[in-house]
Amino acid sequence: MENKISVSLIQEVMEEAYETFKNNNEGANANYIPFLANVPSDLFGIAICLQSGKILKVGDTSFVFGIESVSKVPTAILILKQYGAEKVVQMIGADATGLPFNSIFAILLENDHPSTPLVNAGAIAACSMVLPAGDNKQKWDAITENIEQLCGSAPVLLEELYKSESETNFNNRAISWLLKNYNRIYDDPMSSLDLYTRQCSLGITAEQLAIMSGTIANDGINPVTGKIIFDSAYASKITSMIASVGFYQHTGDWLYESGLPAKTGVGGGVMGVYPGIFGISAFAPPLDSAGNSVKAQLAIKFIMNKLKLNIFNNDRPVITE
Repeated sequence: MENKISVSLIQEVMEEAYETFKNNNEGANANYIPFLANVPSDLFGIAICLQSGKILKVGDTSFVFGIESVSKVPTAILILKQYGAEKVVQMIGADATGLPFNSIFAILLENDHPSTPLVNAGAIAACSMVLPAGDNKQKWDAITENIEQLCGSAPVLLEELYKSESETNFNNRAISWLLKNYNRIYDDPMSSLDLYTRQCSLGITAEQLAIMSGTIANDGINPVTGKIIFDSAYASKITSMIASVGFYQHTGDWLYESGLPAKTGVGGGVMGVYPGIFGISAFAPPLDSAGNSVKAQLAIKFIMNKLKLNIFNNDRPVITE
């Protein structure tokens, strides 16, 4: 039986989710990065990008916030484009660690590879792989241009966040040198770390994240610009990575409760991919103990469950006007 869902119903449920959770005061801003600690904690926005290119939104969807670990997704797509899926698995991997995003222990346990481009170790390795080797300016241009293509508009570097991150990234410095020790970083370790730190310091909006995730859901074609951004064969590869480790050690719980592959960042953003249907994002700075936005999680789960949407269900919805 065909499951038809109207655009107006999706908008209505989004607004209901917003009203239900906008006054939730659980969690706290990330305090180990001074810039993030000072972002207004009452900000909250939800956006959906449909395959048609139509954008649905409610709340603070145009506020520019730190993309943080969500940036791992576009850079993983970039190296898939530059190297191909098989080479990425050989050089980094696609396996969940089951440990926190910044785990050093995970590297010691699996020193044959950094596990996945969606944890810190694998993301730093991914930045080291970005071509051309040895030229950080051209690498940075490739990273930002790729994000601009995925979003349909350019991100901005939040200089204060970049400075704040660079002054406090001691754990990531240790990760970079451990990767060097195991020959799993492919360019200068500190230059690669700087690229990773800068990409995490990019400013993005919930609307841009919804378009990025909508591009993945639309097999690499940006629904808004209509441009082919990456080969359709890579859509399932990046979605599988998101599904396996998007919420780090709580990914299984997230999938069980939401039925949606999604990637989180300590800036308060979450982006979810419903293949063939839509991309969704939500943003709210207060985080839970694992570094995931409390309100963004609640809102996305509410929308998915209220609309009875789940990637593991047999009946795929059809979106109608």
